[in-house]
Amino acid sequence: MQVPDQIPLKLDDGFRRIEREHRLPTGFPPAVLDEAAWVAKVPRLPATDMTDMPFVTIDPPGSMDLDQALHLERLRDGYRVWYAVADVGAFVRPGGVIDAEARTRGETVYLPADRVPLHPPVLSEDAASLLPGADRPAAVWCVDLDADGRIVGADVRRALVRSRERLDYAYVQAAVDTGTADGVLALLAEIGRLRLALERERGGVTLPTPEQEVTHADGRYRLRFRLPLPAEAWNAQISLLTGMAAAAMMLDAEVGLLRVLPRPHPGDLDKVRRVAQALDVPWPDGAGYGAVVHDLDPKNGRQAAFLHESKVLLRGAGYAAFDGAPPPTAEHAAVAAPYAHVTAPLRRLADRYATEVCLAVAAGEPVPSDVRAALAALPGLMSAAGRRAGAVERACVDLVEAFLLRDRIGQAFQAVVIDVDRRHGAGQVQITEPAVIARCDGDLPLGEQVVVRLSRADPATREVRFTLTG
Repeated sequence: MQVPDQIPLKLDDGFRRIEREHRLPTGFPPAVLDEAAWVAKVPRLPATDMTDMPFVTIDPPGSMDLDQALHLERLRDGYRVWYAVADVGAFVRPGGVIDAEARTRGETVYLPADRVPLHPPVLSEDAASLLPGADRPAAVWCVDLDADGRIVGADVRRALVRSRERLDYAYVQAAVDTGTADGVLALLAEIGRLRLALERERGGVTLPTPEQEVTHADGRYRLRFRLPLPAEAWNAQISLLTGMAAAAMMLDAEVGLLRVLPRPHPGDLDKVRRVAQALDVPWPDGAGYGAVVHDLDPKNGRQAAFLHESKVLLRGAGYAAFDGAPPPTAEHAAVAAPYAHVTAPLRRLADRYATEVCLAVAAGEPVPSDVRAALAALPGLMSAAGRRAGAVERACVDLVEAFLLRDRIGQAFQAVVIDVDRRHGAGQVQITEPAVIARCDGDLPLGEQVVVRLSRADPATREVRFTLTG
């Protein structure tokens, strides 16, 4: 469904209100812009030149803040992954005004037709971005894998790189599906599938759930459920293996910053098992949660409800800084291994600092004192930034939902019940067209198809509510 032409102006007003409510910064202070314009012209260039390596980037269409570029090789007994990550540290010095401003932001916040960037665009979308045909400083990871895709060695160093081509996921997927993929793209599919199999073997979790997203094009907003392409999962596995290599490196050195997620509480796991049984979702004896969800179909109502209910097992992710003994929780339960954020420094503050630690460790040098001193504060900064970005995203979706439905009060819709609240006689339902998830009053049967009637859709409060019919 498309929002009529006259609606975007009102929606834009609503988005600006959300920005004000969450105190998102508007623009950058002059001192930050001045420093960014200067360092964009005089980055610290690395001694190593790798501009002859044919890196490519794979991102959503139109992206300008390109954090990663990859090149893949087949070895006699495995694979070699070259992963170039934008070297923000070549431009931004700890303690400078850009760094200070980035610490107040934490991460880039995305809105449907805009973004509030972590760094000034002269850096994030130009001088530091791995745009094709441009020489850029990068932290280049070299990760060797065996024939099964397991990591057998990893290194990282600063180098000058030049991306050859900017690809998007649809292009990569089409090339693989039609059998025309060769070279890097064929290897991406091959390595990606191996890594997904290893994730399943480890007990890692990738939920096969559609993303509810607002898109903006041609002056119009749309709301849809989108299932990620397999090519996105393959590409994500390259980022994940790099983060796992980084975590292992920092743990060995006893200094760093990890992305962590505690293992599920036994009580929560028991509850999710009971939900699976109630919804006839198969859970074989001895199978872990990751193996159970791997093959579920989100278009199946009962399985969609189970996937929604089971997200409780993946809550509580955060960061853990350490300088000495490893933190009590050093593993990310969804990855089923220690893991670190190092592959998105243009968009996430933590990645730059973790990368600086890894670069020093790999070179056999002391971690810079200003980097080391900053680690302890980063978990708190990133936690606050993540909560704010999540709240903004949810508010934007709520606003668009209310706008789409505001003239349809009293109409009936087919829906799937994905959550129930027995105590209050309500729950959540999911509607496919338009792509809405909202509260519904009534005695709801979890996982079942139902007919609901729209009782409220208020753009001012961003509230949508349904009532079970019959």
